[in-house]
Parts: sequence; structure tokens; C-alpha cells
Amino acid sequence: MRTIDLSPLYRSFIGSDHLASMIDAAARNEKQNTYPPYNIELLEEDKYRITMAVAGFAKDNVVIEVVENTLIISGSKEQAPDESRKFLHKGISERNFERKFQLGDNVKVLSADLENGLLHVDLERVVPEAKKPRRIEIGNQLFDNK
Repeated sequence: MRTIDLSPLYRSFIGSDHLASMIDAAARNEKQNTYPPYNIELLEEDKYRITMAVAGFAKDNVVIEVVENTLIISGSKEQAPDESRKFLHKGISERNFERKFQLGDNVKVLSADLENGLLHVDLERVVPEAKKPRRIEIGNQLFDNK
């Protein structure tokens, strides 16, 4: 797999090097961390859903936090080995995890639900009135060219 050189971004994003750093960190993090698997869906124009497979975790084991523009989903369980269980194959991982998602400006977490081993986090981008496009009506006002 090829790696992407982001150094040209650092040279051309004057004052926006934070964006290039986020891209670089996301690329590094994605290669290292693939657990738990997740989907990101576009439900409507400004509504999103993150669905994460968290088999074996209960509501009390999962913590969802928003810190600045970062959504952090973490899960932890007691890792006491159960001597009474003997696995021939163990494909369901129940290890502790932490996933971080960078949220865009004005993206808010609406709700979270855990059902059948799937964690659903619903998000919405709420654009403030000041940033919404406005239509300016053209009037018949005359300008005096003095």
C-alpha cells in the first residue's frame, strides 16, 4: 500500500496547518486501528449516523464524549480470564477500544443507541442563521451619481 506525502500541504496551508495535521493524523491512525469496525451513513442532507460493531459490550461499558470538535467513543470491560470457557476458535474480540472522529463545524451529536451489538450515534450539521445563504431581492431603487 502506498503512503501519501502531505508535506506540500504544510507548505501551502499557511495558517491552516491544523487541517494538514488532522489529515496526517487520520491517515496514521486509520492504518493502526481497525477495531471496532464502523460505518458512516448519510441519512439526509445534513444528518449522519455512525454505526459501530461493539459485540459483547453493554451500555455501561461504552462512553461517548464530545471534546471540542472530536467525538470520542470508548469501550472498556474487565479483562478477567474465564477459566471455565475453552475456545476452539475465538474470533469475537472483546478488547478495550477508543475511536476518535473529527466533527465538522456545527456538527452536533443528537442521540446514541446500543441494540443487538451495534452502537448507533446520530449526528446533525446545524448551520447557524448567520451562515445560511440569503436571497437579496433586487429593488427599483435609483442611485444618484453626483
